[in-house]
Amino acid sequence: MTHPDFLLEELARYALAGRATPARTLEAARLALADALGCAALASTHEECRRLLGPLAPGTVVPDGARVPTTSYELDPVEATFQTGALIRWLDYNDTWLAAEWGHPSDNFAAILSLGDHLARRGAPLTVADVLEAAIVAYEIQGVLALENSFNRVGLDHVILVKVASAAAAGRLLSLDADRLVAALSNAWIDGHPLRIYRQAPNIGSRKSWAAGDAAARAVRLALLAERGEMGYPSALGQPEWGFEHVLFRGQQVRLGRPLGTFVMDNILFKLVPAEFHAQTAAECAFALHEQVRARAGEIERIEIQTQEPALRIIDKSGPLRNPADRDHSLQYVTVVSLLYGELTDLHYGDDFAADPEIDPLRQRCVVEEDERYSRDYLDPAKRSIANAVRVCFADGSSTDRVEAEYPIGHPRRRAEALPRLREKLRHNLAAAYGERGEGLVELLLDDPSLPRMPVDALLDAFVVPMS
Repeated sequence: MTHPDFLLEELARYALAGRATPARTLEAARLALADALGCAALASTHEECRRLLGPLAPGTVVPDGARVPTTSYELDPVEATFQTGALIRWLDYNDTWLAAEWGHPSDNFAAILSLGDHLARRGAPLTVADVLEAAIVAYEIQGVLALENSFNRVGLDHVILVKVASAAAAGRLLSLDADRLVAALSNAWIDGHPLRIYRQAPNIGSRKSWAAGDAAARAVRLALLAERGEMGYPSALGQPEWGFEHVLFRGQQVRLGRPLGTFVMDNILFKLVPAEFHAQTAAECAFALHEQVRARAGEIERIEIQTQEPALRIIDKSGPLRNPADRDHSLQYVTVVSLLYGELTDLHYGDDFAADPEIDPLRQRCVVEEDERYSRDYLDPAKRSIANAVRVCFADGSSTDRVEAEYPIGHPRRRAEALPRLREKLRHNLAAAYGERGEGLVELLLDDPSLPRMPVDALLDAFVVPMS
């Protein structure tokens, strides 16, 4: 029998291992869980997202299924994962990881919560502590694989890593043995993988908001099949001619960028504004300049933005922006709206708001250039900055100061500063979906010492919204 690829065995070994998790890592995981559920709550107020929710066959109810937060739906765990994933990711507001391959590790909560809820309803003694441990596993696998493997450069979307990481976390929740988890992981690697086309102009669209839910749902399906004994493919990665590395990765080996531990959860990036993360510091700079600029918007001749190379490659956009998914991935749009309004919310990306006649002319006056130091510091593992600088020049020859921000407020270097604002973000997001109930949910998620002992199904029950 062919011996499994080393990476498959290493991922399975790590996912299934028992370990003493540091308290600070568990605290970060709890904050990540709270933030993800808050992002799902805010997304549920958007009709474009809500139309994806509910049973595919109307009226279907699955006994002992999985709850979808902000709804009363009880669905099979695969479909519940898709829908929970769409909610978490819809507004591009959930936490982020930037490396050779970027992504949102909290996308994996869709698989962990939905499968954990389903298993708990069938009698498994799973608690929120198990959710947090599974999340640490998923974050680490997705994030460490992202350090040195750039799937976007071969045209694949980064949600491939959500599929792999969620399969590993699902295997942990199912208590699969190593052989069966290797089988699930092998199927995740040889699966069909989405192209990045829906994140790149001129094809940017709402699929980028549900692609991670789709990947996580596929992971749950593959883990459940493995639990039933479905076979795996031991050389799925490295098989000459036919393996993933040869067919889809241009012959490159998929590598782990560092030993697997708790590195990613310990260093995760939280968002305080709903915009692609490479633009977060640009928004901060623009907020700082708002008071100097707002009354002189008609006099602006040029908006200078210095940024890092990844931002140039991903979110430097001129020309028409066709939908909210296009706008939240535009460095120019984010900067201009932040300059004009001194804030940036999910509502600023809608078609009605984007019709503001001041926005597009100012977008065309943006001059975006790479600062090579920003690019170096972005890649430096000791810094991992995500810098931008903004200066506004007026027709009379005057200009604002050049405002620079190297680390966004959601960066680990600014975590203490971010905590009060993350609480306020959670409060706002939960209130949008739950009204007065939201404050109690904030206290449960952030303050209640009994939360880790809470059964997973009880947690999901707390996020049910009765049908109107």
